[in-house]
Amino acid sequence: MTQEVVAAPERDGRRKALPDRSYRPEVQGLRAVAVLMVVTYHIWFGRVSGGVDIFLLISALLLTLSFVRKVEAGRPLKLGRYWLHLFKRLLPAVVVVLLGVLTATALFVPRSRWTEILSQSWSSLFYVQNWALAANSVDYYATDQSVASPLQHFWSLSVQGQVFILWPLLFGLAAIIARATKLRFRVVVLLVFGAVFTASLTFSIYETYTNQVHAYFDTRTRLWEFAFGTLLALSLPYLKFPQPLRVLAGWIGLAAMLSGGFILDVQGQFPGYVALWPLVAAALVIAAGETGSPVGADRFLTWKPLIRLGDMSYALYLWHWPVLIIYLIWRGREEAGPLEGTAIIALSLVLAYLTTRFIERPLRSMAWTEKKGRAAIVIGVCVALAAAPVAGWQTALRLENERVQSTAAVNNPGAAVLDADYVYEADEEAELLPLLERAGSDYADLSAPCTGRFATDAPALQGYGCTEYVSAPHPDKVLVAVGNSHVQQWLAAIGPIAEAKNWTVIGLARGGCQFVDYSEGISQECNDRNSQALEYILDLHPDAVITTATYSIGEYPHELLPGGFLATANAVMDQGIRFIGIRDNPRHTVNMATCPEDYGVDSATCNPDYESVRAAESPLLEMGAMLPAMRLLDVDDLVCPEGTCPAVIGNVRVYLDENHISATYARSMAPALLPRLLDALNLADSRSLVRLAH
Repeated sequence: MTQEVVAAPERDGRRKALPDRSYRPEVQGLRAVAVLMVVTYHIWFGRVSGGVDIFLLISALLLTLSFVRKVEAGRPLKLGRYWLHLFKRLLPAVVVVLLGVLTATALFVPRSRWTEILSQSWSSLFYVQNWALAANSVDYYATDQSVASPLQHFWSLSVQGQVFILWPLLFGLAAIIARATKLRFRVVVLLVFGAVFTASLTFSIYETYTNQVHAYFDTRTRLWEFAFGTLLALSLPYLKFPQPLRVLAGWIGLAAMLSGGFILDVQGQFPGYVALWPLVAAALVIAAGETGSPVGADRFLTWKPLIRLGDMSYALYLWHWPVLIIYLIWRGREEAGPLEGTAIIALSLVLAYLTTRFIERPLRSMAWTEKKGRAAIVIGVCVALAAAPVAGWQTALRLENERVQSTAAVNNPGAAVLDADYVYEADEEAELLPLLERAGSDYADLSAPCTGRFATDAPALQGYGCTEYVSAPHPDKVLVAVGNSHVQQWLAAIGPIAEAKNWTVIGLARGGCQFVDYSEGISQECNDRNSQALEYILDLHPDAVITTATYSIGEYPHELLPGGFLATANAVMDQGIRFIGIRDNPRHTVNMATCPEDYGVDSATCNPDYESVRAAESPLLEMGAMLPAMRLLDVDDLVCPEGTCPAVIGNVRVYLDENHISATYARSMAPALLPRLLDALNLADSRSLVRLAH
């Protein structure tokens, strides 16, 4: 249904009209400069330029000029028709790029990246990529952020797409308020978007300070940049300056735009108040307008080659990033050199031209698509063209995983092969589990929240902070596993034991947060979480608490005793709660999940000597002397058998990255862990060390 919102035309004959021109060549040139900033900074300098922020401002500026002109003329907004027409123009190029990325992924990208790229294809297609990346930024197990996704740049297009839905609604609301209150429409628009600007900027400053990586992708922290563009559009009729001043403003703005990416840490400081730099710079250029001066910045911005580049800036933005990232992944590089960068830019320009010439322009000018309902057909076809290969690919991977899992008991026994009586009968050609495309995400699931008597109101334990990993209606024992991600990995091993023994297992796991007493060496978030976790444990009074008692590091001496651990352990044991400390597993210098494919499953890299990753003497001995009442578990024999710490045991990947044990391998350890855990829970003497000599 088409929504129509009409505002009464302005009655004040003295009002200053917004500029009549719907096309401003200097703004198109400005768009070209912005995309060149984005492309060159990404490819040659490895930095973020601030050009995207200028895109956001220009989008809001042009949208505002269009909607205000329409409302003041008394024409209906027809929002449904507007959205259909808008996404009919935007989606075809998006789909072409997505199909190109999928093709290149199949040809040049390792299988370990496929799941991530397929997932982000959906996020990009439906304009929620920024939220997927925001969630990724706080996911401790997320794909290595230093290895960018070829679809990562869709975050800004997703933000714009969301604003393209929100902004017309706000204009419609302003039109209704103006009609109801008899206020001038532009006054209401000023109030509405002024409020958006103030609220969003305030929130942006706060979130950038407290969680900058998440803030960078958060739509709410970017709304003020769009609102800035709207307020600029409302101000243009009043920004009348002498020609010399406009010439100066244009060049100052252009210089500030081009230099901001070097002067500011755009990626590390945006989008807080620092983002005002590129926005004010672009506003100076736009306010200067067409000066009529032979030395004005607008003479440069209206240069025909720059205008043509501005016409295909959308396609160039879409193409440059995946071309760069897929090349770097394919060549195993961290950056592109001068010649490589030039070639990447040239290829991106060619692809952008072809996309604009043969996709965007024909569909934009095709009369057939302008008839009622046909824009929706174009959108539907675009979505289907992208969705079909993504869904088909994901289905094929799922079926392959199910096929491999169906023979896992024989072909992928994992830690079971370490039993002296085990007879290994796997097929010689059997694939490793988890499959490579799933290896990086093979961790214990924390999605089940704590409920009933296990629920908590502690803010730091909300969401994934408190999970009812195994639930028994009437449990014989209640165990709490608390600590960092290396505690989370052990949940996969403890889970099968708990299910067999009618236990409930509560997980209080947070990546990077060892369960220790207050320390200035860790973040305030971790300190708050540990304090609330300890309070939760003392209130719940479980039968036992399980955590990691040591902390492994990649370099010598390879293993440490965590500071602040003694106080926390004593606080739990003083209440009569059993406290079980597990020795941390080794950390490696290479990705052990992909090591078999990268170096060969039998290579020395994938099978390091025990002494190269472990301390000569287990710190558990020292810990046992300091905390004689604590039960201690050393399971090194299950991850480092016979003097090596292999990437693969029993045709199962031991790790999901450099240091986290995969959930598949952890589950395979459950039978061997069972008697040790039972010993730890049932010992009654004042001092006991459950330690397996290597």
